[in-house]
Amino acid sequence: MALSGPQKTVAQTVGVVVLMGSLAWASVPFYDWFCRVTGFGGTTGVAEAAPEEILDRTVTVRFDASKARDMAWEFKPVVREMEVRIGETGLAFYEAYNATDRPIAGQASYNVAPYSAGGYFQKIACFCFEEQVLQPGERVEMPVTFFVDPDMVDDLEAKYVHTITLSYTFYEIDLPEGYAALDVQAETTKN
Repeated sequence: MALSGPQKTVAQTVGVVVLMGSLAWASVPFYDWFCRVTGFGGTTGVAEAAPEEILDRTVTVRFDASKARDMAWEFKPVVREMEVRIGETGLAFYEAYNATDRPIAGQASYNVAPYSAGGYFQKIACFCFEEQVLQPGERVEMPVTFFVDPDMVDDLEAKYVHTITLSYTFYEIDLPEGYAALDVQAETTKN
């Protein structure tokens, strides 16, 4: 059965809407995958361990910290910069402090600048892989273990990079279920 003019137009319009919705739904995971594979946008890589090859060439790694406007924590790097040899494992710490009277959960987003170094900056372990919960008045030091991949020196754009900046931004998220129940209980006890 052939569709008439108005039915054909409606069918085509519905098809376009479904296609656009599908593309929009798939774009976020695809973009995330693309950034992780290529280092585009300063996205770092994740590795199990540092390479065996350590070069004589060094790079300065700077550490930057910021927080979302509504995040009540204090957040800063313990050390602002360090020099590491390419391929060598580095360990840095960030400090977070919850100065409020309530537990707060946070998650860190991150990137690396310049973008050309993003795919070569590899994290072995990082506080940013998990959500963090700080109790009222709690102060913690959170580690990040990393290395700069020796392949960077063979990349036409990245081989001239001498300074890499690792930036984290903390933003507040909902408390995990167990913590949320404790927070409600504390509020009830207070009133």
